[in-house]
Amino acid sequence: MVDIGGRRLHLQVAGAGRPVVVLESGIAASSLNWTLVQRLVAGFTTVVSYDRAGFGWSDAAAHACSAADAARDLAALLEHAELAGPFVLVGHSFGGLIVRVFQQQNPDRVAGMILVDPIARVDWRDLSEPRRKTLARGVRLSRRGAVLARAGVVRLALNALTSGSRAIPKLIARASAGRGAGVMERLTGEVRKMPEELWPAIAAHWSEPRCFRALADALENLPVSVMQIEEGRSLGDMPLVVLSAATASPEALREHESEAKLSTRGEQAVVADAGHWIQLDDSHAVAEAIERVVGIVRSLTVAFR
Repeated sequence: MVDIGGRRLHLQVAGAGRPVVVLESGIAASSLNWTLVQRLVAGFTTVVSYDRAGFGWSDAAAHACSAADAARDLAALLEHAELAGPFVLVGHSFGGLIVRVFQQQNPDRVAGMILVDPIARVDWRDLSEPRRKTLARGVRLSRRGAVLARAGVVRLALNALTSGSRAIPKLIARASAGRGAGVMERLTGEVRKMPEELWPAIAAHWSEPRCFRALADALENLPVSVMQIEEGRSLGDMPLVVLSAATASPEALREHESEAKLSTRGEQAVVADAGHWIQLDDSHAVAEAIERVVGIVRSLTVAFR
């Protein structure tokens, strides 16, 4: 637990060597989401994962939850943890926004970047009416989740999940979330892809109302977050890999291809048979991309050789 100035963020450090790889989670995820990848990356360099404010073991935020706010928290965390840069940043989904903003705020502290199925900003920049309703529904469900967590309903559902039951969590989700039950069932499916020994910790975290409140705040600020990226800003010759899910939409793929072209060393690849959570469907593909970038960074930086 690292104090960043009156609040504490949870940090996990593994491996040895430089550059340090920093893993940034998606909008509703914690450091546990990176467990499979972190184990692999620790074999060739130092790798850290952490919980953003309000998620996992970290204290709640004292501010809004936009990408820029999260990037400033990350900068404070790395400084207070006395981790030396420049860093290789890895961002999944919404985490891709955060690492891009971090690089804008701290260009000298970033040596390379891997974006794992980054969120398609085009979907949220100019909200259509259906998108606006989808986002509003997500915020309502998250707020409702905080109430259900306080009442103990979420703990009941997740305890049933971790004991191996599929039917009980689905019934509770349908009864409590209505039309949002499908989303909750898909999230439950993603949790089941993670190592079973992590399920009790995940259940404990999401039994806390603060996790749902943090998610609601992040969703409310999503249109603000996507506007915090300086579109078209060159990344020079910084090593960059953009990994796309096999299920990514044509619009997302076009944006991923454009993002890769921001660097002269940029590349984009579709990970076959992987959904949006590529780090769970094919952790080796993500680790191999990280290793490629780390290798290039080491070849370019005398201090890392």
